[in-house]
Amino acid sequence: MIQSILLIGGSGFIGSHLARRLAARGLRVTVATRRRERAKHLILLPTVEVVEADVGDDAALARLCAGQDALVNLVGVLKGGNGDPYGAGFARAHVELPARLGRAAWAAGIPALAHVSALKAAADAPSGYLRSKAAGENAVRKAFPNTTIFRPSVVFGDGDSFLTMFARLLKYAPVLPLASPDARFQPVWVGNVADAIVEALLRPEAEGKTFELCGPRQYSLRELVEITSLVTGRRCAVVGLSPLLSWLQAFALEVAGGPMTRDNLRSMSVPNVCEAGNTLPFNLAAAALEDVAPRYLGRPSR
Repeated sequence: MIQSILLIGGSGFIGSHLARRLAARGLRVTVATRRRERAKHLILLPTVEVVEADVGDDAALARLCAGQDALVNLVGVLKGGNGDPYGAGFARAHVELPARLGRAAWAAGIPALAHVSALKAAADAPSGYLRSKAAGENAVRKAFPNTTIFRPSVVFGDGDSFLTMFARLLKYAPVLPLASPDARFQPVWVGNVADAIVEALLRPEAEGKTFELCGPRQYSLRELVEITSLVTGRRCAVVGLSPLLSWLQAFALEVAGGPMTRDNLRSMSVPNVCEAGNTLPFNLAAAALEDVAPRYLGRPSR
């Protein structure tokens, strides 16, 4: 029976929502973080303990794993540099860390391990991000064969860096030049992602399986920006860029340290949507973006 869970990356967007759901079930949660300040919003949860630790240190990781019933890895980066087959940042966060976590969990005798990957992760994917996510899945399964893997589409909800980023841009930009406007997404609510992870941890039959996580509807990137504009009440003209101009914008933002890189653009060349059929496991009802977004982005929709 799962009673105590170690979250790696638990102070982030998905991890924070997951910690709250686990605590609501009365489960003991340990959130490992380099700086306690990052997880101060979780400290008041009754069954959550925030521990400062460097998960890059094997001895520290072994201490964290001791006595745990499950480990959940939520670490992910969108900017990991360039390289073949992926940049050094992607290698550290998406491949080397999952392998180390799998080995540590196995050595500690932890019964269950859940790993959050990405939809469309594949060794032959066009971006280093997606290739590294596929390599991370292989690495963690090699170390811990019964790892349960989750592959969400882009995740939205309170605290996200997706729709919230567009809302910020729309505040200052009456005209928004949009790279790859026809890129396809099937956004999934963070609450659904957290619920799927909780259910999998509590169901032995989920061990070793891979679950794709998507919302109920597909959108183009342009449609998502237009919905954000409607929800926030900020009028904006969206100008879709050609492939060449999209590449030039991504390159300029990458050099300037902005919100997009060329690798991000390559990721968007693959439709980020689930296959036909159920979009969530365990009979979970997928929340509609139009119902959730107004709660945290701006005025209620009419």
